[in-house]
Amino acid sequence: MYYPFMMKHYRALAAGFLLAASMSAIAADASSSYPVKPVRVLVGLAPGGAVDIQARWFAQKLGAELGRQFVIDNRAGAGGLVAYQATTSANADGYTLLVVAPGLTIAPALDRPAIDPLKDLAPISLLTKAPFVIVVAPSLPPKNLPELIAYAKAKPKEFVMAASGRTAIHLGAVWLSYATKSNMTIITYKGANPALIDVLAGQAHATFVNVLSAVPHVKAGRLRAIAVTSLERTTSMPDVATVSESGIPDYDVTTWNGWAAPRGTPPTIVRRLNEALVRAAAAPDISQRLAEDGGTAVGSTPDAFRRHIADEIARWKTLVQVSGMRAD
Repeated sequence: MYYPFMMKHYRALAAGFLLAASMSAIAADASSSYPVKPVRVLVGLAPGGAVDIQARWFAQKLGAELGRQFVIDNRAGAGGLVAYQATTSANADGYTLLVVAPGLTIAPALDRPAIDPLKDLAPISLLTKAPFVIVVAPSLPPKNLPELIAYAKAKPKEFVMAASGRTAIHLGAVWLSYATKSNMTIITYKGANPALIDVLAGQAHATFVNVLSAVPHVKAGRLRAIAVTSLERTTSMPDVATVSESGIPDYDVTTWNGWAAPRGTPPTIVRRLNEALVRAAAAPDISQRLAEDGGTAVGSTPDAFRRHIADEIARWKTLVQVSGMRAD
């Protein structure tokens, strides 16, 4: 039996299927031809720092390979939250990306609002890692980490570790003090440079600095390198043992950065970006530039970068609880 209303229903249903198929085809075509216009890469830090400089290296590489500009957009403020929110509120079409650094994994540990990288972002690739170096003034007796810990234990609460506040350096100092039961006094500074200046001036006993800052002072005899904070030794200071080698297994505190996109970005676009970034990380000029700064190129899969972010968040949460650190 013929029912006109049923025919209208079937026609509407067929039209819906055709529209959905058409939209899927358009989306697939857009992904396969990506990028067709400039891509904005948000950096949550001011221009001129290591994260910004490295982001520009990779942006240049991607622009050359993919044929469109990758434009660095510095959105400093609130510990990276400004750039983070601008990314998570953008369309998930591959034309807004975010450079992710340790600060965005420390923020969830501090219960900062609106920060959940695992939920809000589509990781693309971990690109670089670099250790810190624990240094002391050469007037101090310790020449390695076990001697430094013994020296600190002999001066309970008097030994001062200078650290930039609410950073991987600060939490790395907490980890060191907690793991060794050395009861260090950790004094927080507004940045790594003021902390270093106080160690050079004898106002603090030790601090964590990046390799690039440490090498000239160590060579000039103004500082003594005690240990490297990554699991692997750095080629810039191959004779300096790691913290892990020196008695704290699995100790691994680094500065690092990688790229991510808003959640929901098409997998084909994420894959295309990942492949291009991994090739960029393997480029000899990138590796050489990073090595000069004491860093290494990584170039990971999206899943590996997601695991890295998850591991960092879990570690910082534990150390924040130990330290009693609070967000501003």
